[in-house]
Amino acid sequence: MTVYERPKNAVSVPTDFGAVDLSPDPDRPGTWVLLFDYFPQSYVNLADPRNLRFKYIQWLASVADCVAEPGAPIRALHLGGGGLTLPRYVAATRPGSAQLVVDRDAALMETVRKVLPLPDDSAIEIRIADARDAMGSARPRAYDLIVTDVLIQTGVPARLTSLEFATSAAQALTEGGQYALNIVDSVPFDFARRQVATLRAAFGEVCLFCEPDVLRGDRIGNLLLVGGNGGRPARTESMERAPAPVTLLGGGELDRFAGDARPLTDADAVDSPPARPL
Repeated sequence: MTVYERPKNAVSVPTDFGAVDLSPDPDRPGTWVLLFDYFPQSYVNLADPRNLRFKYIQWLASVADCVAEPGAPIRALHLGGGGLTLPRYVAATRPGSAQLVVDRDAALMETVRKVLPLPDDSAIEIRIADARDAMGSARPRAYDLIVTDVLIQTGVPARLTSLEFATSAAQALTEGGQYALNIVDSVPFDFARRQVATLRAAFGEVCLFCEPDVLRGDRIGNLLLVGGNGGRPARTESMERAPAPVTLLGGGELDRFAGDARPLTDADAVDSPPARPL
């Protein structure tokens, strides 16, 4: 994770959870970085939504690529908006997709839409609401893809890390649909291991994306957990599409990673570790 200096032409967004800036990338005209307390959270290329700079977004895109036949429209729910990078990618690669983005920060979403406008034909709906409430009100089998990418100062909020929440996501997915959760963690991966156990209790089969140096304990970083509804998550296909370097754990390897970790419930759920580098 790179720490950016705030340029003079950045657009500041007042939020309740920290300093957020939209900053043009001086090295790449037409591209923008969304910074949270000067750490990058989203990267947007307005001219080419397929251009995904951050590794974890590339992993998410590889999961989205496997949800249906190439180019076929899907129904997607994005919990957490950021710069709307993944919804833009899905709209570009799967025209006609119906996508709902849920974010509780109206000021951030208004600024993103103003500074980084969505294509007119993107069919991306933005709803200002709480992610847990939105998940609880979702219709059964309503979505082919659900992504939870909500990182605030204290990490992923506890109410989005419990078995009850994961179960509601499983119920809202179509048969064969995919659920993806982005978290940040580091050795000894206490939180990540319990999230593996939590998602396994809701979905059965789970896989985990991680960069090798994060898995070795060299630094804190993103881990992407994917659960498949009614079958295995698309591990092989995702691995083929995921950019290197990446380690993808599943089956016995993930058993060893999770160890004896138990699922988190609403009674004992905690925020994930803060999204900060070592």
